[in-house]
Amino acid sequence: MALFLQGCEFARQHTSSLFHGTSQPSKRALKLGVLSTAKINAATVVYPARSHPDVNLYGIASTDAQMAKAATEKYGFSKSYDSFHELLDDPLINIVHISLPSNMFFEWATNALTAGKHVICEKPSTANVEETRALIDDAERRGLVLQDAFHWQFHPAAHRFKEIVDSQRYGRIIRTDAWMTSSPAVPNADPRWQYDQGGGSLMDGSYALSFTQYVLRSKRPKRILSAAARPSRDDSRVDAAMHAILLFEDEKGNPITSRIYTDMSRSRLGGILPRVWELPSIEVETDAAIIYFYNAMMPHIYHYLSITDKRTGITEYKTQNSGGPLWGGRWTTGGKGGKSYWSTYRWQLEAFLEKVRGKEPICCISNDDLIYHVECIDKIYKEAGMPARADPEEIRTGERGQMLGNSEKSNG
Repeated sequence: MALFLQGCEFARQHTSSLFHGTSQPSKRALKLGVLSTAKINAATVVYPARSHPDVNLYGIASTDAQMAKAATEKYGFSKSYDSFHELLDDPLINIVHISLPSNMFFEWATNALTAGKHVICEKPSTANVEETRALIDDAERRGLVLQDAFHWQFHPAAHRFKEIVDSQRYGRIIRTDAWMTSSPAVPNADPRWQYDQGGGSLMDGSYALSFTQYVLRSKRPKRILSAAARPSRDDSRVDAAMHAILLFEDEKGNPITSRIYTDMSRSRLGGILPRVWELPSIEVETDAAIIYFYNAMMPHIYHYLSITDKRTGITEYKTQNSGGPLWGGRWTTGGKGGKSYWSTYRWQLEAFLEKVRGKEPICCISNDDLIYHVECIDKIYKEAGMPARADPEEIRTGERGQMLGNSEKSNG
């Protein structure tokens, strides 16, 4: 349950900072600026940056000057800005983290790239695939790093999970089943219920699709077999829940059926009990086993990997909080293999800084991965009879279309 996880994450990161302290920025630390004073900033950027010696928690901007000043005092930023443009115009800032509503990602990521900043955007980084392609082209042309914040993919548990599946010790993948739900429901006033702010359960719960595409070698489905939405009572364009079945193929052409389920208002058990145990997860069935990654979204809070032998019914359990297949032999700012108490966001920041510094990152989300992910979201909405979060025709004819056109012209 996403809301429950968020509460746990804020408490965990605060406690971790008390026990493990913070790092003093080194002389070579890059200055980080944050666009928005969103509540999630504490977990997604503030605490991770405090523990990274190569990051200086420098500035934060808001459309409300008082909120920016309050965040500066609360979290220890060096400076506050009265507008997003003012922060982007500061030549001292190297990196920008964007935690605005998803309908604003394209505009402000474009502005940040134009200002010469490396960018981390909360997921998904755009409202539709046309915007994704435009942003990627812009970042590549300018030689800047653009990162979509699917932070879970940087955690050692994710790498162990993929290693188990990829080993083929249990045969080929037959099917996958992934989900992300909220119970109790996302509050009514939340932007995630607003179509014009990029709302919808598939957008918010796109982690479920991310889990699926990550574990499959073929990230682009052959087709969407079915998609059915439960519309919001207040706006039929917004999906309160989405059920989709996708058809992928492995490298030998064998079919893989993948179920995606997202829900921003999951019913309580018996109408009373919130389903706090129903954390974002994925189950993979292979020829010989059922492989399960419980709490794939935030494995640093709690997770397990289970492998159930289909023949014997015996289940083996594993966890991985540091080291692992990718980080195990790597020297990090937390020593060899990293720290077991690092959050997924901290692992993400470690890899992001490596890429910004020009190193070969231990793991990354490729541009193709970004395109396939948002492209798939668009196709699911189309199959469900719902519009993409920003309709392509509106994009081409509106103000957002002008920005897309300018990006395309600059590449021509």
